[in-house]
Amino acid sequence: MAIEKYQNKDFSISRLGLGCMRMSLPGATREEGIATIHKALDLGINLLNTGDFYGVDGHNEKLIGEALKNQDRDKAFISVKYGTFGSRAREENIVDVGPKNVKKYITSALKNLNLDYIDLYQPARVDTGIPIEDTIGAIADLVKEGYVKHIGLSEVDADVLRKANEVHPISLVELEYSITNNSIEKDILPVAREFGTGVVAFGLLRLGKLFGSQKDPLTDAMNEIAAEKNISIAQLAHAWIFNKGKDIIPLTGARKVSQLLESVESLNIQLTESDISRINKAIENSKIVGSAMSKIRVKNGVVTRS
Repeated sequence: MAIEKYQNKDFSISRLGLGCMRMSLPGATREEGIATIHKALDLGINLLNTGDFYGVDGHNEKLIGEALKNQDRDKAFISVKYGTFGSRAREENIVDVGPKNVKKYITSALKNLNLDYIDLYQPARVDTGIPIEDTIGAIADLVKEGYVKHIGLSEVDADVLRKANEVHPISLVELEYSITNNSIEKDILPVAREFGTGVVAFGLLRLGKLFGSQKDPLTDAMNEIAAEKNISIAQLAHAWIFNKGKDIIPLTGARKVSQLLESVESLNIQLTESDISRINKAIENSKIVGSAMSKIRVKNGVVTRS
């Protein structure tokens, strides 16, 4: 089937992206990861989402680089987050998402990926102790030098997105957005649409917690609708986000071809007004709505959670 596209004024990407993080978690295999990436590209899913802290010593970037060998470079749109979050595994409470070392980090990413440029580069978080204008300015220099094509942001608020766009157009913003967390609809989504910034949505399955949720009006409604349509809960969660607008690009965290194909099948699912109404009513009465992860805050390179 043809994969629907998100069309920015400067580029076109698939409206379903492949989040590659889980390919670097315990239990994942190199063979499965590469096969899944190849299948995604064959299907027309060109957005591959990674971070320099996914896995140990750039494992995820290196895996993608290996998968892209002998592939048409133009078939892939590579999105990379930087921030050395991997250092936290060594109990180092330091995250560097500012402008100071961005050139060093992209040099490492390009080497791991075996690429000459990265399609979308973004800080994994925003350091509140550093003006976002300085960070975006440093990445904009990488654009001028040809190492980066487009600039993105991750986990930001509306005010930061506005300030960043004053320095350089922000092409995509990566945010948690799901059937259990639609909080971005209040403030940041309207601003993203004002600037023509697409939204890359992660956490569709509540980071896997949706399946283990207690009995709740929302999970009850989802189970009922999924049974009526003979689809899975995961497919319903994907269908719900696809219904939110052509500027929303959900990520599937598939690390196996079978999981990828299940996500792709959700593109064919049609939700009726009645389905949406039932889900919305259930959301209003649900006790499991909200962010699936604790908030990570960074100030002057030090991480806190709230």
